[in-house]
Amino acid sequence: MSEELLYQGAEAKIVVSEYLGKKVIQKRRVSKSYRIAEIDSYLISSRTREEAKLIAEARKQGVCVPILYDIDLESGVLTMQYLQGDRMKDILNELDEKKRRKICEKIGESIAYLHNGGIIHGDITTSNMILVDDRIYFIDFGLGNKSEEIEARGVDLHVLMEAFNSTHSNHPHCFDDVLEGYKKTYSSDARAVINKIDEIVKRGRYR
Repeated sequence: MSEELLYQGAEAKIVVSEYLGKKVIQKRRVSKSYRIAEIDSYLISSRTREEAKLIAEARKQGVCVPILYDIDLESGVLTMQYLQGDRMKDILNELDEKKRRKICEKIGESIAYLHNGGIIHGDITTSNMILVDDRIYFIDFGLGNKSEEIEARGVDLHVLMEAFNSTHSNHPHCFDDVLEGYKKTYSSDARAVINKIDEIVKRGRYR
């Protein structure tokens, strides 16, 4: 099959390709000509390794993520399951109220599972979630890391709050529904995380 470029970013390109006869997604990290070759190679390799680790750990925490078929550290390529579904960004506004609330709660539960395992996604937006048969898959852990800090959890959720405000502003309750799911599932003090989100909002206001 011929390859199809889905997305070209500063750090990587996302390509629909084929692997062992399967339709797959490949995330190919981009080499930077301005970096010293050895440093460039090291950064590509280490970031690819870290993202693969986070995806594997997210799966262990019970979060839906694409299956990893191959990890090429030298070339900086992750070969993953092609998810036949809809980007949450494209469909959330179109759902009926009941289903939208249910899905937002599920999003909150999944984020709580990530945070329970010390996983910070780093870019939680509805562009990075795919709905497949009522399951919400989280993709693109390229900005993710491991952290036990309340601040990191608050920032993670604040990114999603901002995404809702900009892309799904007609449904202002969405983030509240996310927090409901989060509170039910987060294994530590959810109130401390929610207070941190409020603090981050205030910081932004008084800059």
